[in-house]
Amino acid sequence: MGTVSLLAAPDGAGEDARLIIAAVVGVAVIIAMITWLKLHPFLALSIGAVGVGIAAGLGSEDSVMAFVEGFGATMGSVGILIGFGAMFGKLLADSGGADRVVDTLVGHSGPRTLPWTMALVGAVIGLPMFFEIGLVLLMPVIILVSRRSGQPLMVIAIPTLAGLSAMHGLVPPHPGPLIAVAALDANLGLTLALGVLVAIPTVIVSGPLFGKLAARWADVPVPELYVTAEDREGAEAAAQRPRPGFAATICAILLPVVLMLGKALADVVAPDSEATAKTLLDFLGTPVVALGLAVLAGIALLGRGGGMDRRAIASSLESGLPPIAGILLIVGAGGGFKQVLIDTGIADVIAQFINGSAMPVLFLAWLVAVLIRVATGSATVATVTASGILAPVAAELPATHVSLMVLAIGAGSLFLSHVNDAGFWLVKEYLGVSVVQNLKTWTVMECIISVSGLAGVLALSVFI
Repeated sequence: MGTVSLLAAPDGAGEDARLIIAAVVGVAVIIAMITWLKLHPFLALSIGAVGVGIAAGLGSEDSVMAFVEGFGATMGSVGILIGFGAMFGKLLADSGGADRVVDTLVGHSGPRTLPWTMALVGAVIGLPMFFEIGLVLLMPVIILVSRRSGQPLMVIAIPTLAGLSAMHGLVPPHPGPLIAVAALDANLGLTLALGVLVAIPTVIVSGPLFGKLAARWADVPVPELYVTAEDREGAEAAAQRPRPGFAATICAILLPVVLMLGKALADVVAPDSEATAKTLLDFLGTPVVALGLAVLAGIALLGRGGGMDRRAIASSLESGLPPIAGILLIVGAGGGFKQVLIDTGIADVIAQFINGSAMPVLFLAWLVAVLIRVATGSATVATVTASGILAPVAAELPATHVSLMVLAIGAGSLFLSHVNDAGFWLVKEYLGVSVVQNLKTWTVMECIISVSGLAGVLALSVFI
């Protein structure tokens, strides 16, 4: 079907090729500007995004407007979350709460088991959350655990990120898989059970196992972020300072997790309900609200629990924002670049090319999501588009294979995070690595999650 339409419309084929070439060249130019010309990523992404839009035929004015729209949308969602997360993380560090959690994790885990513990922590935190929220909540713990345990940064960071990311793509009630569940009319409980079966080996391979290799490829120092009293004064001096209790600290950290999980479960159990309780859960579980409430809870539980007065709390919250100014601009520019690619229509080109293919259905679902993810940098766009394309096919499959198709699409939506993905820049800037190092660690980890997820899906399809 796709071949016939292309032969019948050579002008359309030429336009499609133009879009793909513009996207590929644009990504290469952005990487070159950052690594070779040493331009700041914010500037490189801004130039590259507008250049790709013009080269793809979007027009100069529309290219700029698409970039601005994507930048603003990203700042309106992810940017606010990063700001709240930075304030919460600084308060967690200054109050001694982070010391309490880190000492507990390090004290109850040996050098060999610590990466596995961090993978479990990442998975639990990431279950109901958007990836960006889980990242900003866990980054202080990642950095402090690495600093305190003496283990390489990637040995700690990669397992935690793998747990977060695998939940993002494979396990409802995370918002990503829920989109595909609804679009394909899959059985939620069955999808959840199969998602857990696929996620466990996926996290093991992409987390603790790959983390050892990633540490060799990117032997980087621990970033100078979230320096605590124990880091400054030593363990003995810091032990004499008041610190919030372990239970209070965990409550502050898990508050947004619980709120968002409550909203997700309410959406599943009573999606169309207008009851007051459902309305309240929807409001409290909104990511911005949930993380904002975590900051307020942190003031009460962490600040007061750590013996901080109002001036100290205000100073801590204020000092958490300047270090992430560059991160905000870079992440926003990554969102702008993503929007330019989406507006060029490259996702539609991929959809037309794949439509009517004779490939195995589960592999096809994965491949469609992969191509759209790589082209647009958006896991959500990949999930929505792939689900729409495969919906007619899913209607003819048994319930088990519809659930497996959801997981195949989710796995594909994580593949090859690179410079058009705001998450790529978020991880890079927090961990303080170069673009090349991030490609060798974070990007490879995402590919491993995606391929391992597909392997798990195909293996299950043989037996069920």
